[in-house]
Amino acid sequence: MTKRKLILGVVGLMVFSMLSSSCKKWLTLQPQDGITRQEFWKTKEQIQSAVVGTYASLLGDPNGSDKPLSEYFFLWGELKADMITNGIGVTNDELDVMYVNTLPTNSITKWSAVYKTINYCNTVIDFAPGVIENDNTLTQTQLKAYLAEVRALRGLMYFYLARSFRDVPLKLKSTSSDVDLELLPKSTGDQVMAQVVADLKYADSNAVFTYGNAAIDKGRITKYTVKAMLADVYLWLDKYQEAADACDFIINSGQFGLVRGDDGWFNTLYYKGNSAESIFEFQYDQQKLNAFYGMLTTSRARFYANPYVMDQVYTIDFVDDNNKDIRGEWGSVRTSDNAIWKYLGVNPGSIRSADASWAHWMVYRYADILLMKAEAINQIGGRGTEAIQLINTIRNRAKALVATNPNPDPTNKNDMTDYILAERARELSFEGKRWYDILRNAKRNNYQRKDILLNMVARSVPGARQQSAINKYQNPDAHYFPIYFNELLLDPNLVQNPFYK
Repeated sequence: MTKRKLILGVVGLMVFSMLSSSCKKWLTLQPQDGITRQEFWKTKEQIQSAVVGTYASLLGDPNGSDKPLSEYFFLWGELKADMITNGIGVTNDELDVMYVNTLPTNSITKWSAVYKTINYCNTVIDFAPGVIENDNTLTQTQLKAYLAEVRALRGLMYFYLARSFRDVPLKLKSTSSDVDLELLPKSTGDQVMAQVVADLKYADSNAVFTYGNAAIDKGRITKYTVKAMLADVYLWLDKYQEAADACDFIINSGQFGLVRGDDGWFNTLYYKGNSAESIFEFQYDQQKLNAFYGMLTTSRARFYANPYVMDQVYTIDFVDDNNKDIRGEWGSVRTSDNAIWKYLGVNPGSIRSADASWAHWMVYRYADILLMKAEAINQIGGRGTEAIQLINTIRNRAKALVATNPNPDPTNKNDMTDYILAERARELSFEGKRWYDILRNAKRNNYQRKDILLNMVARSVPGARQQSAINKYQNPDAHYFPIYFNELLLDPNLVQNPFYK
């Protein structure tokens, strides 16, 4: 977003805070002295402020009382997978997740930050429609566009929850006082995903194509963002034609393309952000920094790239130093110490300062769309050659090494699945997608490819702990987090997820 939009977002978040503050539970927002709900929802400008406030909530609690969502999404998407390893600053809770030893007391399983954003979205959904009675300059089209933004964001939040916990409370009404407080039971993962699809379909029908500003288009929900979300959701639901159609909408629009793989590609894509490749990014900047600098580069870094990432994911040409995948050394990894470079670098060899830790959190970009389409059409069948062409578009940009191309049989779905999954690891490393990619492909057709999951354990879990991890992962219920113990204490309607009872 622009600086003005960031300020507007902070103001919007402050308004939410004035209207409400955290009470004893993630569902609760209690009024404070100052602006009241009745005084606030009067003009379309107030809707705008509230909507942008929901985006500000993505960047973190202004009071610093919880991790920002990008940190949770990084942890949820990478800790269980195979591309990171621990540093000296890693916490015991993080290690337990990495070693498949997660308990309900593990703080990584807190979901309050996600539900706080959901509640902000619900507040707009509940109260914005009433503004049209007070502001005759607000049109139905404008109102629906605002609602499309927050319903898409709500859908995205529940998509993260469903993939991480499976069965979660499905809260669709805002909470602002103890009178509104609902003690909700869990909904099934299928019910949650049905709501995600419903939210995204509404957004698909009503979201705008552009806000007239390239940077804002990357930081707020557009119709293209919604299509990217739908593609991801449909892949998770094994609805491959729908996923391919959503990808085609973006591809055929001509609005996006891969950043050229020249000397400036890293600076353009990751340091500056909001490139032609970008579809949706969390918009950190000088006023709101991310958590990754301290997490990844200090003397007490919590995480590094797993050594196997350079050795086997990208591979190294020991004969020709100039023959390298640009996504590997100085793209994803600083090979001298295996630091995760995506969030630290300015250019190859040039690191950010701590006060420049504003690398955006990439939610969706064009390369992801090409790979999602490749995955979808491979599962549809009969289009393996087309899938390889999509993969080659990305590999050619990256100057990928021949050693990482196994020349799969385009008619063999399993071989193609392995190739696409490996290419997603190369292209989307450390972007919070790896665990979800592995689980999505492993669970397909009643866990027909459980081997993907078990092979991952061999790469990521220390030998002495591997058999325990493998035994646990034989049970699909273990693939999802437990509900944090404090939520069970506060809500008697909640029941612990099956594996952790």
